[in-house]
Amino acid sequence: MSKNLVIVESLAKSKTISKFLGKNYHIVASMGHLVDLPKSKMGVDVENNFTPEYKIIPKKKKIMAELKKQAKTHENIYLAADPDREGEAICWHLYNELKDKVSIYRVSFNEITKSAILEAFKNPHNINKNKVDAQQARRILDRLVGYSLSPLLWKKVTRGLSAGRVQSVAVRLMVEREKEIEKFKPKEYWDIECELSKKNESEIKKFKAKLFKINNKKERISNERKVNDIKSELKDAVFFVDNIKKSKKRRFPKPPFKTSTLQQSAYNTFKFTARKTMRIAQQLYEGIELKNSEVTGLITYMRTDSFRISKQARDAIRKFIKNEYGEEYLSQKPKIYKSTKGAQEAHEAIRPTYVDKTPDKVKEYLSKDQYKLYNLIWQQFTSSQMQPALFENTQILIKTSGDIKDEYLFKATGSVLKFDGYLKINKNQEFSEVIFPDLNESEELTVHDIISQQHFTNPPPRFTEASLIKELEKRGIGRPSTYAPTIYTIVLRDYVRRFKSYLMPTDLGKVVTELLVDYFPKILDIEFTAGMEEKLDLIEAGEEYWVDVLKNFYVSFKEALDTAKVEMKKINKKVIPVDKKCPKCGAQMVIKWGRWGKFLSCSRFPDCKYSESLTTGVKCPIKGCDGELVQRRSKKGKIFYGCSNYPKCKYTTNKLPEE
Repeated sequence: MSKNLVIVESLAKSKTISKFLGKNYHIVASMGHLVDLPKSKMGVDVENNFTPEYKIIPKKKKIMAELKKQAKTHENIYLAADPDREGEAICWHLYNELKDKVSIYRVSFNEITKSAILEAFKNPHNINKNKVDAQQARRILDRLVGYSLSPLLWKKVTRGLSAGRVQSVAVRLMVEREKEIEKFKPKEYWDIECELSKKNESEIKKFKAKLFKINNKKERISNERKVNDIKSELKDAVFFVDNIKKSKKRRFPKPPFKTSTLQQSAYNTFKFTARKTMRIAQQLYEGIELKNSEVTGLITYMRTDSFRISKQARDAIRKFIKNEYGEEYLSQKPKIYKSTKGAQEAHEAIRPTYVDKTPDKVKEYLSKDQYKLYNLIWQQFTSSQMQPALFENTQILIKTSGDIKDEYLFKATGSVLKFDGYLKINKNQEFSEVIFPDLNESEELTVHDIISQQHFTNPPPRFTEASLIKELEKRGIGRPSTYAPTIYTIVLRDYVRRFKSYLMPTDLGKVVTELLVDYFPKILDIEFTAGMEEKLDLIEAGEEYWVDVLKNFYVSFKEALDTAKVEMKKINKKVIPVDKKCPKCGAQMVIKWGRWGKFLSCSRFPDCKYSESLTTGVKCPIKGCDGELVQRRSKKGKIFYGCSNYPKCKYTTNKLPEE
């Protein structure tokens, strides 16, 4: 019988750690949080310093009972949950449930490797109560907001809705962006390019130059008439090289990944959702079985906002670069990347635990997606200590002369890679080369074509998962652990839908946001939400008392809540008549609001409960079917279209025929 019990969160983590600790340690998994606020009620005593009413989660009672049983037969317990606020809270709740049984120790580590695990168990420490308080404050804040606003939305809009302190602000960002797009008025503009080459060249090497200035002034060409006038004049012009300027430009490697940049890069490169990225990263962190049954974590902890790298890891990667690629590829000095303000420097950036375990060496042991993400992380980390890439940039200014009214200046730019530097291994950094023929100043050129192209200014782009995460981080909304669940929740609640590669707010999302902004401007205020994140960081740093933070928040929140209960308009009472009769009773059909937005309902509800989805107006393409396509939503939040005659007609498609 082993005398030491080790409690981790997951089975995968327990299997990996068991390989390192030996027979004197028995490793079990808590399977995440075992204790939480009750689901059936608020569970927070506001009048008594916001005392939380923690309960063992019903589904976890068997696990807790087993842990208590195990505790009786072991001398020591080691709590080894993840090294963040959530992990610290798991350890705190376990400690409170088991503290009367045995001696309890906290161990934490940033990577699941043999050396890191053995070092952690040599140096156990106390639970960080400041971290626990920060997690508890966030949990109570979210409970106060969610359990107060959600019932209000049920009453005013429809049942089943929810609101959240961070998720509602994220939806607001998208709603405001959508308004910008709707208000945007495109402006016309034109580009004019000439296709040129050297005169009397045996092998013609064409290149393009874009109109840059007219009479030494930059000018936006806004209509086709002006374009045609310019093109007509240029037909009689002589083109010659006015100036050639060459310069060297270095492109520097980026720092290793933190959570937000990994999520953005994985989306932009592979179209992985933030949730998928974190799921795969968790697998790589918790342990992969390699050759000879060797199990080890391949990356460090994946929830971090720090660019910090340990000296040991930095020395190892620099040695690897020198040996594998040569000293000319190694940066002259060790690169230390500065993290953003407020970053938790106790964590490292996301990096491989062993740099010599290159993606190709472990590829056979990884799934396709695991390999993609590991390769991305390995390349980013390794290249971060390499030399910059060196490009030679060329700028050619081309003037016109001859019997023409105006003087036109064209510009051609291009670059050639002279030294690949970090690009030797970081294949995700794209670049293109433009090579010009050997030209001399004052040299006359041959004109092959003058090309004009019409453009219109674009509205602000809709958010993708990557750009939303970037915006949330820039604004200080949320933290590394919250980006993925926030996006997942707002899609699940149908406040936002995935459309192609974009996230678009639904009508429901717009209505709920409008109501919340009107009556809870502080909760939906971006700067206020960012300020609350800073307050939570200060609690973790021991510079703020969690109860004081909650008290300051709750005073104005309660006041706004009481006002909204009385004054907020009821959207669910609004009905819009439509020119359609109920097929069941013949009464007029009306548009109402429901859990998933607008729908058609019989005006005699609840006497007649007939309802149907609003159709797109597009006829079902199945021959003989008189139905129309209806927008539907999968369990994962993806939009598809099905026939209104379902289940009689089971036609579905991912996009409308017109799209």
